[in-house]
Amino acid sequence: MPMQPSPTRDPIPGTTIFDGTMAMRGYALNKMCYSFNEAASRAEFLADEDAYCTKYGLNDAQRAAIKARNALDLLAAGGNIYYLAKFVGMLGLNVQDVGAQQTGLTVEEFKAKLQAAGH
Repeated sequence: MPMQPSPTRDPIPGTTIFDGTMAMRGYALNKMCYSFNEAASRAEFLADEDAYCTKYGLNDAQRAAIKARNALDLLAAGGNIYYLAKFVGMLGLNVQDVGAQQTGLTVEEFKAKLQAAGH
């Protein structure tokens, strides 16, 4: 039985809901990001990003988001933050960098916001 989209819900503004539809959309992207657990895969990607994206069958939107290093576009293209963390980590970034992009804040402002909220 094919996966059905989750029921409509009130999303948090600026947040992409990762449901079954998004999981299917982002399968190739997430599979590629998972491969970055291996040092050889990270080296292969860094040596030729285009060839590596082709190897995993990324679509045009996913390729553009990878090239732009744009976390919001990666999420919109079906990326799951847990897999994307492998990609951004390879670039010397972390989940707080992604959170800053999502909120439109600088990383320092985002960290301060988290601290103020007790996180």
